[in-house]
Amino acid sequence: MQHAVGAPLPPPQGPGNGPAGWTHQAQHPGHPGHPGPPPIPPPPPGQGWTGPAPLHAPVPPSRETTGHVRLPPGGPVPLPAPPAEPGTGTATLAVLLIGPAGAGKTTVARLWAARRRVPTAHVSLDDVREWVCAGFADPQAGWNDHSEAQYRLARRTCGFAARNFLANGISCILDDAVFPDRPVVGLGGWKRHVGPGLLPVVLLPGLEVVLERNAARSGNRRLSDEEVARIHGRMAGWYGSGLPIIDNSSYDVETTARVLDDVLARSIASPPAW
Repeated sequence: MQHAVGAPLPPPQGPGNGPAGWTHQAQHPGHPGHPGPPPIPPPPPGQGWTGPAPLHAPVPPSRETTGHVRLPPGGPVPLPAPPAEPGTGTATLAVLLIGPAGAGKTTVARLWAARRRVPTAHVSLDDVREWVCAGFADPQAGWNDHSEAQYRLARRTCGFAARNFLANGISCILDDAVFPDRPVVGLGGWKRHVGPGLLPVVLLPGLEVVLERNAARSGNRRLSDEEVARIHGRMAGWYGSGLPIIDNSSYDVETTARVLDDVLARSIASPPAW
């Protein structure tokens, strides 16, 4: 019903100056005694409702609700059982691929993970470190307490991800520039965060190859030639460490990934002491 401007409002429709059927107990909806709006009546038979949909109380999520995944507790990763076929086969593995900047470890790790016949994830520590946007402590600007703290946090995050992947039957390969002579950026932290079943492999091509690959990089992933040479020289300390080392100077990415799979199969059968 429409009313002319200035005309008096219609009289109350029920007790308490409200619509019929209401009991007015307060002057505003926020009052504890306010009963709320009347229920929305159903549409007449044969007619659909064209107004806004009525609100319903949210349904609590159940175990079957999409998006709610129950993660098992991630414990230390044990050594896998030897595969029953050439290469790593269908073994569930936790792998750490070590190498200097420009060694190709991220590219090789990603291809190796993608070519396996069983679910396999790839986690790059550099990618996780760069999740920090504002306040990112770039080690190229100088290694300090902030860059060390962010590195430790990223390594712990990668270790947590690896344990949860493996707890769900998904292998995981991580890559990082781990130095043999630097305890902070060393294997001990990875072993603590992932477990004794982590299989480390070193990817170490010649310096000329590393310099050429580094020159093709961009952004903060590209280092100066002097820095690349310094890192490469320190990585040479892995020789004689007992860890398997792949010189992929003359290998393409696919060949390196196949060699990596063979090396990992041997590491499963005879784990390196580290």
